[in-house]
Amino acid sequence: MSGEALLLVNAAATWAMVGLIWFVQLVHYPLFARVGPEGFVAYEAAHKTRTGLVVALFGPLEVLTALALVVRRPAATDPGLVLGAAALAVLVWLVTIAVQVPLHGRLSTGFDPDDVRRLVRTNALRTLIWTGRGALVLVLLGQALAG
Repeated sequence: MSGEALLLVNAAATWAMVGLIWFVQLVHYPLFARVGPEGFVAYEAAHKTRTGLVVALFGPLEVLTALALVVRRPAATDPGLVLGAAALAVLVWLVTIAVQVPLHGRLSTGFDPDDVRRLVRTNALRTLIWTGRGALVLVLLGQALAG
C-alpha cells in the first residue's frame, strides 16, 4: 500500500476515533452517573461490549497505519509530524491501558460515583490527545495533497 493510501486510511480511522471519544466524553460517560447502582453492572458490561466493537474496528487500524506511516510516509509529508502523530497514537493507548481499563474493571463490579467522576476526568486527557492527533493527521493530508 502506498504512503498516500496509508495516510487516507489512517485519517479515516483517526477521525472515527476522534468522533467516538468526543461522544464518550460529552454524552456517554457523564450518563454513567444517572444509571444508578441497581442496573449499573449490566450497563457497564453493555457499554464495554458495544463500544468495544467500534474500538476493535478502528483502533487497531489507526495504530497500525500510524506506525506504518513512519516507515512508508508520503514524500511530501514532514517526517517529524508523521513521527509525532504516531507517538500520540501510542500515547493514547498507553493512557487507555494504564487508566481507563482499570477504572472500567472496578466499575464492572459495581457503581462507584468517585470512579465515574475519575473516568470522565481522565478521559478528557484522551480526548485532547486524540483531537491533537486528528489535527496532525489533517495537516499531513494537506501536505500530501499539496505535495
